[in-house]
Amino acid sequence: MMQLGFVSAILPELTLDEVAALAAATNFSCVEVMCWPKGKAERRYAGVTHVDVADLDAGQVRDTMAKHGVAISGLGYYPNPLAPDAAEAKAYTDHIKLVIKAARKLELGVVNTFIGRDWTKSVDDNWPRFLKTWKPLIKFAEDKGVKIAIENCPMSFTKDEWPGGKNLATSPAIWRRMFADIPSDNFGLNFDPSHFVWQQMDYLQPMREFRSKLFHLHAKDVRVDRDKLNQVGLLAHPNEYHTPKLPGLGDVNWSQFFSVLSEVYSGPVCIEVEDRSFEGPLESRRQALIQSGTYLRQFVAG
Repeated sequence: MMQLGFVSAILPELTLDEVAALAAATNFSCVEVMCWPKGKAERRYAGVTHVDVADLDAGQVRDTMAKHGVAISGLGYYPNPLAPDAAEAKAYTDHIKLVIKAARKLELGVVNTFIGRDWTKSVDDNWPRFLKTWKPLIKFAEDKGVKIAIENCPMSFTKDEWPGGKNLATSPAIWRRMFADIPSDNFGLNFDPSHFVWQQMDYLQPMREFRSKLFHLHAKDVRVDRDKLNQVGLLAHPNEYHTPKLPGLGDVNWSQFFSVLSEVYSGPVCIEVEDRSFEGPLESRRQALIQSGTYLRQFVAG
């Protein structure tokens, strides 16, 4: 049975207790909890710390969630582990290991993250570094009994991410290669259909092909402005022609999506709010979660 939740990144000013209370009050059964290192991050939605894995009190976290009757769907941390600067990349991979350890201590099954990428190089030129970085990380996760779920966001929206983006795992062709070169039952996907929409890709067939690799789901919509796309083309920065939206306000056909998903997946589906129309005061973001939940509950009971 699928469980409906949300990604905690949209609530950076709240404590974990307040996030769980909001989830309970708005009838969500789970939350993907952000676990960035404490401190400020430059990227939007990054740098949010609702569980500090470097100073973890697992009992307190469990008690907090149990008090409100809300589960943690997974721990989230989305850096660039293949960053060109070796020291930067090591800081990211070291923290991923801390998140994996925290998941084990919290008796959780999933850590959500990015593969990363040197955005100035091709996929082939990134591949040796991918294998060197991720083979030991996946082995580390296996040893802890934790699954790694990679989101399929290209991370190629701004000039500093151009042209290749900062995440390799963007397409079924790359997924096949990844999973063939690192064959592990603990290596899979945190699938978000919105990223396929603006890339002009089918988001239904991959759910069937990679059904055994679906560890976690993000529910985010996107609107593609066809007039702007016709002017700038797919090679332009995606922000020139696409806009993230709440579920039901964009181009994802959620009825078709859940028709397929219900046949291949049973687990958490977490709303990810990145709609700028709802990024104002806390009450606006709370309403975004309520509106998204109301819309998706026609497809997801939990």
